[in-house]
This record gives sequence, C-alpha cells and structure tokens, in this order.
Amino acid sequence: MRKTVIDMTTGSEARHIIRFSLPLLAGNLLQQVYNAADTAIVGKKLGDDALAAVGATGSVTYLFYTLCLGLATGAGIITAQFFGAGMMKKMRSAIWNSALVTAVFGLVISLISCILTEPVLRMMNTDPELIAMSVSYMRIACAGTVAVAAYNWINAVMRALGDSRTPLIFLGISCALNIVLDLLFVMVLHTGVQGAAIATVIAQCVSAGACTVYAFRRIPELHMNAEDLRTDKNMMVLCIRTGLPIAMQSALIAVSMVALQRVTNSFGKTVMTAYTASMRVEQLVQQPFFSLNASLATFAGQNIGAGAHKRAERGLRAGLQTSSVLAVVMMTVFWICGASIIRVFISGSEAISLGAFALRVTSLCYVPLGSIHVIRGFLNGAGDTGYAMMNGLAEVACRILGALVMIGVLGMDYRAIWYTTCVTWTVTGLVGWLRYRSGVWRAKSIADRQTVSASVDLKLSGHALKN
Repeated sequence: MRKTVIDMTTGSEARHIIRFSLPLLAGNLLQQVYNAADTAIVGKKLGDDALAAVGATGSVTYLFYTLCLGLATGAGIITAQFFGAGMMKKMRSAIWNSALVTAVFGLVISLISCILTEPVLRMMNTDPELIAMSVSYMRIACAGTVAVAAYNWINAVMRALGDSRTPLIFLGISCALNIVLDLLFVMVLHTGVQGAAIATVIAQCVSAGACTVYAFRRIPELHMNAEDLRTDKNMMVLCIRTGLPIAMQSALIAVSMVALQRVTNSFGKTVMTAYTASMRVEQLVQQPFFSLNASLATFAGQNIGAGAHKRAERGLRAGLQTSSVLAVVMMTVFWICGASIIRVFISGSEAISLGAFALRVTSLCYVPLGSIHVIRGFLNGAGDTGYAMMNGLAEVACRILGALVMIGVLGMDYRAIWYTTCVTWTVTGLVGWLRYRSGVWRAKSIADRQTVSASVDLKLSGHALKN
C-alpha cells in the first residue's frame, strides 16, 4: 500500500509546504469548480434572479458551515501535535473523541440552521421577490451541514497526519457527481434552485462517507482498539477548547459577511448579482491561500509538537513568500481579464461591468489577504487558537464599521462594498503579523502541556505510593 502519512519534522521546509499544498489546492479548486458549475447552471439556465436568490444565502450558509469547520480544524491541530510528539495513544484518543464532538455539533447546527433560515434572510433585507427561492435553497443546503462537518473532520485528521492526497480522490468523485446531478435536477427534472441544493447535499454526503470509511480501513495510524474507542471527557473538553475559538472566529467572519451582504442587498438586484459573481471568483482566488493555511497548520503542528520552533518559523517564511508571488500573479490576471471572467457567471452588461470593477479593486489587497491565511494557519498549528477570536473580531469591526463609515458618513455608493473588503484584509493582515511578532504562540503547544500534565500526574502517583 502506498504510504500516505508524512512526517514533516525532517527535510526541506519549503518542499514539504508546497508539496502538501498542491493536493489541497487541487481539492479546493475542484470544490470551487462544482460551486462554480452550480452558479453557472443556475445563472444561465434559471436566470439572474435565481442567481441572486442563491447568492443571498451564501454568507449565511457559510456561517453555519464554518462553525463545524472550526471544530474540525481544532481536531486536526491536536492530532498533528500529538503525531509530531510521537504520542500515538493520545492521538488516537483525540481522533475518536473529536469525531463524537463533531457528529453531535453537526446535527445540532443542521437543525438550528434549517429553523432560522427564513427569519435570517428577512433580517438581511433580501429582496421580497427573491425570498421564496432563497429560503427553499438555503433550507436544503443547511440540512446537509452535518455532512459538511463529517467531511471537514476526516479531512482535518488526514491532513494532520501529512496526507493531503487521499481526500482529493473522494472529492473528485463528489465533484463529478455534483455536476451530473445539477444538470439532472435543474435541466432535465426542472426542479429549480431546490434541485441545485439537493445535488450539492448528495455530493457532500458521498464525499464524507466514502472518505471516512476508506481512511479507517486503510491507514494504519487510524486503526483503533477497544481502549482507543473509549469516551474521554478530558479529551472531548480539549477538542472543544481548541476548536471552539476557531469556530467562533469563523462565525465572526461569517457574521461580518452577513452584515456586508445586508448592505449589498439594499442596493438592489444588479448589485446583488455582481456581488454574487465577484464573491464566486474571490472564493476561487482564495483557494491557494486556503491551501497554504492548511499546509502551515499541519507543518507548524507537527514541528511544534516535536519542539522544533525554529523550523516551524522557517516554514512560515516560505509560506509568506509563496503567497505573495501568487497574489501578484492573480492581481495581474484580474486587471487584464476581469470582465471576461465575470461574464462566465452573468449576462447583464451593467452587472458585468460592476463585477469587473470589484475584481480590480479587491485584487490590489491580495498580498495582505494571503498573509492572513498563512499566519492564521501557522498560529493555529502552534496551538495559539485564542488569537482566532482576535482575528475574527478584527474582521467584524472592519467590515461593519467600514461599511457604516463609507456609506452612512461619507455618503459613498455601492463601491464602498468592495473598498470595505480591502480595508478589512489590510487591517486583519496587520493584526496577524503583530500577533506572530509578539511570540505568544511559543507557549501554546498542546503536546507540551499534555506532556507536563502527564509528568505531574506520574510524580504525584509515585509520591502517593511512597506514602
């Protein structure tokens, strides 16, 4: 069997980070391909109103999805640090107990999100003409949140062990299935936006189930005995304490996106359509940065778990250099081809012009955007998950206050939506850099704390025996 688990505590830092990132990037792009396919099919076959209705749900579904993603990321951080420290028994316990936490949390979020769909969309000033389509799409999409939680959990665990390739295979199958089902439900069965949502949920379930079964059957490090499958209250608490700040960070970022979506909705359907298309492109742009984020989290987790702090920092520098190069390349592409790219998603000339403007403006801040992801991944991997809340608060403050000041005080028009995004990325990137430079992360290693705790318990036990 091909060895999938990779120890990142030895060898070239840059090579590990880039090689590990490539399958992640391929997977992220693949996922965006079926998101883009969903958008293109809805926009071209059902019209701009349907696309705007789907777009109106994007920031809200992102909120519910990322709550689950935060807990999965926490499980990955713990797994990577225990793996790097060679604490395999602790690692297996963390994997099992994080699975229980993720399953319960995913089910609860699925239920809550379905109940809150219509009130939240109305609160966001969604166009009354679009509300019925938006509600029906979002309820179906949110029902699949538990599958999103399961896939992100197994993906985080496998990444923590250095395997970024296996999830790519199952994601590829899922993407192909999603596109086929999109075409079937929307173009053949004429089920409207509901069909597009059903196709996505089915694909998510297949991806999560198949990847989990394969991982536990074929990867030796995930083979567990009865002792490994015991519920450990302390380990569950550790998983929650590690993942919750990241989940809250994601929630705060999503809340800021919801607030900005609300502002966008107030400018009417044309701006909503342009914003939806530009956000789809922005999601594609961020995939290399997301990949570097996950790569740095695993690299930092394994190396800091092993006590190799200097090596972890060298990896961070390699990640920042890579993200900066990518940012400049993508900025150049959007200044030259912005309108052509937007035209893939929408038909109206006014919306295309506005979408192209959005891409040109936001691309000017891709360098700080890349640094946000790279530094965030490094600090998460180091166990400094408390910073995640600070990061989320910075984004909320910038997006909400930026929009209020630019539109409410300065009297700017819809262009303030994208100017706000630029300010948000710049300020948040600076906050991340200052956190790294503070050195607080050096004392946050989960593996170190567990080792110290075990040592203290052993000494106390020995003392009790002597007495």
